[in-house]
This record gives sequence, C-alpha cells and structure tokens, in this order.
Amino acid sequence: MAVIEILLPKMGESVAEATIIKFVVDAGQQIEADEPLVDIATDKVDSEVPAPEDGTLIEWLVQEGDVVAVGQAIAKFEIVDDVAAEVSSTPEANVPDVSVPPPKPTPTSAPAPVPASNPIPIPAPVPSNSPAPISDAVPAQEVVEALQAPLAASGPLDSMPARIGANERFYSPLVRSIAQSEGVTPTELDGISGSGSEGRVTKKDILAYIAGRASVPASISSSGAPPVPSPVVKSSAANSAPLPLAPYEDEIIEMDRMRKLIADHMVRSKQTSPHVTSFVEADMTKIVEWRKRNKAAFEEAHGTKLTFTPLIAEAIVKAIRDFPGVNASVDGDRIIIKKQINLGMATALPSGNLIVPVIHNADQLSLVGLATRVNDLASRARAGKLVPDDTAGGTYTMSNVGTFGNVMGTPIINQPQVGILALGAIRKKPAVIETAEGDMIGIRHMMFLSHSYDHRVVDGMLGGSFVKRVATYLEEFDLKRPVV
Repeated sequence: MAVIEILLPKMGESVAEATIIKFVVDAGQQIEADEPLVDIATDKVDSEVPAPEDGTLIEWLVQEGDVVAVGQAIAKFEIVDDVAAEVSSTPEANVPDVSVPPPKPTPTSAPAPVPASNPIPIPAPVPSNSPAPISDAVPAQEVVEALQAPLAASGPLDSMPARIGANERFYSPLVRSIAQSEGVTPTELDGISGSGSEGRVTKKDILAYIAGRASVPASISSSGAPPVPSPVVKSSAANSAPLPLAPYEDEIIEMDRMRKLIADHMVRSKQTSPHVTSFVEADMTKIVEWRKRNKAAFEEAHGTKLTFTPLIAEAIVKAIRDFPGVNASVDGDRIIIKKQINLGMATALPSGNLIVPVIHNADQLSLVGLATRVNDLASRARAGKLVPDDTAGGTYTMSNVGTFGNVMGTPIINQPQVGILALGAIRKKPAVIETAEGDMIGIRHMMFLSHSYDHRVVDGMLGGSFVKRVATYLEEFDLKRPVV
C-alpha cells in the first residue's frame, strides 16, 4: 500500500481556487479509480475530483465550504500496491497445480483435449434459479475500453442525461460514458439503484446492471423457461418524492448553488452600476432573406449551422471597433479600455439557470468562425461540458431574449463590463420604406435592440450611438455576400 495526497487540480488558466461543495466519499471508504471523490465549484462552472487509482480515502484535509487554492492538498489517499495488484489480477495466480488431473469432460460437451501440463479449471455450472455473482461478472470489451480511456475522450453523450438526470440524480461522466457504450437508455439509467452517496449510481452499480442484463438471455436459452419480467427498481429520488401539497399551500424551493451565484451577481451588478437602457428597432429583412437563401449551402460548405446569432455578433463586433468605449471595465476611478474583443453570449440552461460562455477574440473571426464558436459553446453549455476558460475574460455581452418570444428586454450588465445588448424577437411588421419615388408601406422583418450600459462611464451619446451603429450594420447587410 502507498499513501498519496490528492491535490486540487488545475481547472483553467484563469481559475486559481475552488470551493469544496460536498464530500462524495467518507474517510475510510474504498473507491475505484475515476469515481468522484468530492464536488467542487468555481465562480464559472461546477466540477468533481476523481479518484486517481483504486484505493481507500484515509482522511480529508479540508472541510465542506472551504476555499482551496489550485495545487493544495485536499485529502490523503491509500492506493493498492502495484505489485500486489498485479499478482492478484494475474491469471497465472489462479492456475492449479500441474499434479491435479484435468476434469473429465461430460458426454454432451466434448471439449478439445487439454495438455496435462497446463490444465484449465472448468467452473461448476450455476443453477438457473440462482443469480450470477456480480463480482465474477466480466464487462464487455467496450466497457473496459471506456474505463481505460480518458474521460475527455469519451465522445459526445447526447443520448445520455446531463450531470443531473430527469429524476434529479447525479451521474458522473464515467457512469454516463459506460451507459452510452453499452446502450443503456436514460430510462434504464434512472431506474438503477445507486449505492453511492445520496443514491448515486457508481461504476460498480452500472457494471452489475449490465452483467445482470446480459445474463438473462443466457439463462433463458439454457433452461428453456419463458422470460420472467425483471422487477422494476425504483430510484431513491422517486421514493423521496414530496407528498402532494395541500390546497393553497405555497411551494418552497431551495435555490441551487448556481441560482444563488446568479442572484448575488445580479444584485451586485445593480448596486455597482447605474443602469441606463437605450432602444433601437432594426430592419432585419436583408439578413432574413440572405440566411434563408444560403443556410443550406452554408452548412454543406462549412459543416455548421447558420443561425442569426453569428450574423448579429458580427455587427456587434464591428460597432465595438467604432466605439471602443463600450468595451471597457471600471477600476475605482480608472476606465480600462479592453484591446481584445471577447464577446459573451448569455445561454439558458435546461435547469433554468444562466451561463455566459465567451467567444474570445471575436473580432479576429470570420462569419464561419463565429458560427462555429457560437454552436460549439451553446451545445457544450447545455450539456454541462464547459471548462472555466470558456466563461472567462468577457469584455462585452449579448443576450438573445427573442429566443423566448420576447420583443425586448432591459438586461443587467455582466460585471465588470460596462455594457450588454439584448436581442429581441424578429417579427414581421408593417413599416415605412423610403424610396426614390417616395415613402411606402411594406412588410418588414423588425427586431428591437436594447442596450443597457454603466452610466458611470458610458453616457447617452456613446451608449445610444453604439446601439444605433449595430442596427445600421444589420440593415446595410450585403445581399450579394458569398457563402464561402
């Protein structure tokens, strides 16, 4: 046995510390490699620290709620000695003595003859009415590969529940990777009884489920008995479901950690910055028509979908170049004009919470680059796969309230930035069209832009001129612009 220290891992260039949220494993508890030891959180994302090897947690060196620096020791861990582990797992360790004669074959099996110098033990048959021992179950090759591969290379898990399943249970990346490789559906996963902390499904639990599921056809074919339906395993979350509320009784919901962070951030922003909001209505007809004609060709040529977001982001970046004063932050009595344009995009999560991934150096990206980054960040945000650097370093933010059918909104500034632009829904409306022959009424695609800015450093002229310039770039979009 060897005792090592578990260190808080590095979680991105901009993250120097994390908060210990919850111990998943207690002192003295054995755990397998890659199973989570503790839940941690930064001001950007939540994560977990896995066990490096099979072993036993000796003691925690920190407490829940502590703020721990990257590289600091958080626990002492005892791992299985490599030599002992190798001996215990080597097939030769179980080979019987050569003096023992091999078992006689049965008339029905007719096995190939085995040399007496290397006999292979034949296990005794297991009665069909007794369950196969879980400890002897051999996982499929795909499972072995999933356990040996790094979690980061496990591939997309689009068919699996996110970190929190439909029944509010936590599923680690390792469990979800095994479930995907073995074809375990989200419904099946929710039905597995977990032996971990608070009913979590561990690696042992899902491997036992897979082994049991695989043994059912074998037992049926050998015995000829009709299939027996498996008992439905109810999750601990379902058993602990609250009783129906009495009439007119208020429902009390505890804020989760992300919601508490959002609430604190919003209150602090309103207390820090005197908010002013300017509104402009932009004619999006040219962009709507161009996208409609070219979205299929764009996706075929570049392998990514073309939404309105990158087209609007491009106009915002151009306007920031014209008015760099909105791409700034405040430090006491100093205004810091940012040279990089790192555009944040507020993204709603399936849980109802909000996160703001950042398109770094957005001014250096083409429309194709913006579309690729927008789609990548949005998909990883909703899947809970963002890393801390994905949400760090933003200098200006846009928020698409039109996604929810809202015409306009008054967004709250994402501190320490000084401006945020809300994009309303694009709607067909009658509008006055100015022509050389005179004014006329036509049906146009219109969208409201709502620019909230910090009145300490951004006055009405700057804040209003900026949002008007964004609208101008959108309205002057080139209909002859090539797709490639």
